[in-house]
Amino acid sequence: MSGILNIQINPVLGDKQKNLETAREYIKKYSVQNPDLVVLPEFFSTGVDHDTMINKPEDENGGIVVEYLSKAAKEFNTNIVCGSVIEKDGGNLYNTSFVVDRAGKVIGKYRKLHLFQFFGGNENSYTTPGNLPPLVVELDFARVGVSICFDIKYPMLYKTLIRMGAEIIVSPSAWIKLKSLSAKEKENAALCWKSLNIARASESLVYFVTSNLAGNINSSLYSVGNSMITNPLGVVESMQGNEESADFKEIDLKLVRELKHSVPVAFID
Repeated sequence: MSGILNIQINPVLGDKQKNLETAREYIKKYSVQNPDLVVLPEFFSTGVDHDTMINKPEDENGGIVVEYLSKAAKEFNTNIVCGSVIEKDGGNLYNTSFVVDRAGKVIGKYRKLHLFQFFGGNENSYTTPGNLPPLVVELDFARVGVSICFDIKYPMLYKTLIRMGAEIIVSPSAWIKLKSLSAKEKENAALCWKSLNIARASESLVYFVTSNLAGNINSSLYSVGNSMITNPLGVVESMQGNEESADFKEIDLKLVRELKHSVPVAFID
């Protein structure tokens, strides 16, 4: 069995140090469980705070966020998917997720391909679509594919990741909705989120892990929370609420490996 720690954060807007300390405290608290992988949300270090994200981006190595989490990975002997940061490379900004191993070494990064530019979203106005190949990293316990948030709407990306051998796919997210939605609309938004998670896991025959922001984002927006770990049969093994929290779950990679042989969906169009 392998263990995943899924951390759901309601960040303090623009306060990277505080948010990094929050992440570390969760990792420390659950270190007694010896997690093999820790997953953090999209924009967890800043929140959806455009001033900090755009005016104080991280460098192409992930800056202070990745430096801090690299130390935590080494200290607590775990692999970490470092949520996502706004990364500056040349004249462009990218929404980027870095992966560090137990030694604190960056072993891969993925730049978000599908930017949220609908229903009032404007991510495409300040970031550039990713220009790197899809990412599957070989960790010491599993092959892990990486996506970010709105990528979940594009199943062909996941087809590519499973063809590359992914056994777990992670999706750091900031799944955000308007507070002005009616109660029924909010219920439907959460149902859509959960359904996408289940679909991506079951169609790809992987463990699908989404780490989402939680709670209020600002005066007009909130995140649906509901960070999830879904198994390759589409069974939700872990689902958090809408408050800041963390959840540790043991997973059985033997299930994925058996299904890859008996139901070879990676090679069927």
